[in-house]
Formats: sequence, structure tokens, C-alpha cells
Amino acid sequence: MTNLPHRPRRLRSSAATRRIVRETHTAASQLVLPMFVAEGIDEPRPISSMPGVVQHTRDSAKKAYREAAELGLGGVMLFGVPEHKDATGSGALDPQGILNLAIADARAEVGDDLLVMSDLCLDEFTDHGHCGVLDDRGRVDNDATLAVYARMGVAQAEAGAHWVGPSGMMDGQVGVIRAALDAAGHDDVAIIAYTAKYASAFYGPFREAVDSSLQGDRRTYQQDPANAREALRELDLDLAEGADVVMVKPALGYLDLVAKVRERTDVPVAAYNVSGEYAMVEAAAAQGWIDRDRAIEETVTSIRRAGADIVLTYWAAELASRLR
Repeated sequence: MTNLPHRPRRLRSSAATRRIVRETHTAASQLVLPMFVAEGIDEPRPISSMPGVVQHTRDSAKKAYREAAELGLGGVMLFGVPEHKDATGSGALDPQGILNLAIADARAEVGDDLLVMSDLCLDEFTDHGHCGVLDDRGRVDNDATLAVYARMGVAQAEAGAHWVGPSGMMDGQVGVIRAALDAAGHDDVAIIAYTAKYASAFYGPFREAVDSSLQGDRRTYQQDPANAREALRELDLDLAEGADVVMVKPALGYLDLVAKVRERTDVPVAAYNVSGEYAMVEAAAAQGWIDRDRAIEETVTSIRRAGADIVLTYWAAELASRLR
């Protein structure tokens, strides 16, 4: 036998050995389940591009909140799908709007046993599908949008959100929302900032999930996929404005950014395993081209290994069930 002083394979020789030296672990409490709650439907509506994911009714969502809490998930991230939209996204501010009702339902079901997080953006509520209000030239008006975001943050806090997630990539959004929450007496509501949100092709199935009305694209406010240093500038700005948690979205194509953000800050880092990443695995598995269960675990492990403390993933409940 060759005299080799170092044999790394010794620590891969059995399942028990691999288990005890494993460097990266995922717990149910680190997983957040994104959920879509729709107005005007009588039963859950399947999302064709995201097999296994649905637009929930308020009643079916209540069951999912309870299950998420029982599984020990870290939280749910709620998105509303309204029946009616307008140019300013007024449904986002309405206490009887679908998202605010879903938040209230979730808090009534789970109390503080599960974090109720809410998407703070106008894209689901505007008839043009953009993340803000438009100016006379049809461009997203940053500062006019900030005023709406401030009111939306307070509305979500009053509905019962533990965390609000501004995802529109407007300049100054975190600071404006923080000031509004504090002024309204909601200083205990945390902000999970979509710090590095890229103009990605991997959001395609999400557009179906929220019945998007998008006209054009979002490249003037979401980040260019080619840029990394820009994300770190966004990080510094969000931290200065009071972000409690920062997030990178998408996750898989941006693991380098997850790692860079983790190295630069000591606040919790989240990453969003987005709809297109989910759909690719599900589609390939349906063809028998990959091992679905292993691919799911490998996907989420890679995000955790890159440095994410929190992973938003549509597989959250399934993975939590396996971890049991």
C-alpha cells in the first residue's frame, strides 16, 4: 500500500462519519415559506409553472400557517393577489385589501409562534405591474413611491406583520419605512431588506403566481446581474437606514453575493431561492433527469454554505418535514 500521510477519504467512508463531520446544517427554523393569497377564488388555484405551489384562498392559507408553525418553520412571507388593480396600487393600503387581511389571518392563527413576514411592494397591486407609481413620462417615480411605501409599511404593521420586506429597490426605501413605523409606534416591527435584488430572468414563474400585469421590465430599478460591487453599496446604504436583516435575490446565480454580503455585515443574511430556480428542479425531476430530493437538499445546502442564515424557499415545508 502506498504510504499516504493524508487520506481525506477516511472522513467520507460511512454515513455516520460524513454526518459527524458535516460542516453545513439546515434547521427548519432557518426556512421561510413564501405564500400567495388570492382574492376572489373559492379553492386553491395551482400555479402551472410551479408544480406543488398554489394561490391560496384565505381559508386554505390559514391551514398552511398552522402547518408551518407546527413544522417549526422560521416564518412565512406573504404575497397578495388582488382581484382589482389601479395605477397607484391603492389595494396595498386598504386594511380590507387581500394582503393585509392575509397578514391579520396569519397572526390570528399562529400568534407569535411563527414569524409573519409581508412583501412590501406595489407590483402585485398596480395595473402596470411596476413596483412603484409612475410619473408623467411613464417612469417609476422613486420619491413618490417612497411615500406610498411608508404608508404600506404602517398598514402591514397594523395588520400584524412581525417583519416587513421592502422589495421594490427604491432608493431610500428602508429609511423611509423605518421612520414611518417608528412614528406610528411600531418600533418592534423588523425590516428584512431586499438589499441586492437583481433584474433576473429567474422570476418568470412568479409573474404567473401573482397574476402580474407588468409592462416592460424593471431594469431601471433592480440591479444589473453583471454587478457585484454595486450590491455592497446597496448593503451599506440599507444598514445605514436601519435594516434589521438583509437579503440577496435570487440565490443560486448569486451565491458569490451571498458570501460577500455575509463577510461584510454582522446582521442576519437571507437569500431567496426564487420561482425559476424552483421550477427548473421540478421540471428536470419530472423528466427523470435528476434526483429531485437530493437536488432540493443540495440547492438549499449550497445557499446555507454560501453564508445565508435564512433561506426563503418554496420547499420550506417539505424540507422541514424531512428534517423531522
